[in-house]
Amino acid sequence: MELVTFTYEADETYKIYEAHGNRDAPLLVFLHGGGAGSWMWEKQVRYFTQYRCLVPTLQGHGARSGGTFSIRGCAEELIGLIRLEAGGKAVHLVGFSLGAQIALEILGLAPTLINYAVIDSALVIPMPVMRRLIAPSIRLTHGLTRNRAFSKLQAEQLSIGKEYWESYYADSKRLSADALITILQENMSYEIPRNFSSSEARILVTAGEKEKRIMKQSALTITASHPGAQCLIVPGIGHGFSLAAPDLFNKTVESWFVTGEIPSFLFE
Repeated sequence: MELVTFTYEADETYKIYEAHGNRDAPLLVFLHGGGAGSWMWEKQVRYFTQYRCLVPTLQGHGARSGGTFSIRGCAEELIGLIRLEAGGKAVHLVGFSLGAQIALEILGLAPTLINYAVIDSALVIPMPVMRRLIAPSIRLTHGLTRNRAFSKLQAEQLSIGKEYWESYYADSKRLSADALITILQENMSYEIPRNFSSSEARILVTAGEKEKRIMKQSALTITASHPGAQCLIVPGIGHGFSLAAPDLFNKTVESWFVTGEIPSFLFE
């Protein structure tokens, strides 16, 4: 594994990402969820050895905490990174939750850039009432993120097990109240980008059967908005398919990249 840093000439912003595998292999980019980090994709990186795997740290997270955040800004930044690394190779994109929203934005902004994409648990139905409550509720409760017991309860809701909990806890403590408010406001305001339907990618949209209804409705809405999209509601899974069932997730994604089909036999 390499830890790579670079400066993107367009805005001179400092960025960090992990790079794994052969530079000549097809590119596979993993976008983590809000409050998480590159650690959440460890089992995917170990599995997809036939790809050049890139795992960026999103704006405002991890080693980049304290910086600004926007879904659009992340997408524009990552388009620069992908173009820098791809060099004409096929590009595959996987995003979870907040990372899935950023992946959708990339597909809309750069419709010819991505060949195959997996959009896991992306919220695209705005929640204006909840959005208005974010700032006062976060300012009231943000201190709880330093509480280990509270953090463990939060991790369980994201299917984060014992092996990654310390990493999650460390990243959670880094997030300031202002940064968390911005991230959640962006998350709860997000809608499908205008040019999404023009993306040339084949797109697999997933959500867990045990997720909130609005997440499953979002998956169906995304699928209906693109002619090359298929939807999979994963039986028995909540929010965090790749963390809750990594082997099943990896085989599903692999099948999608190779055949463009959902491996139904895995869900019988």
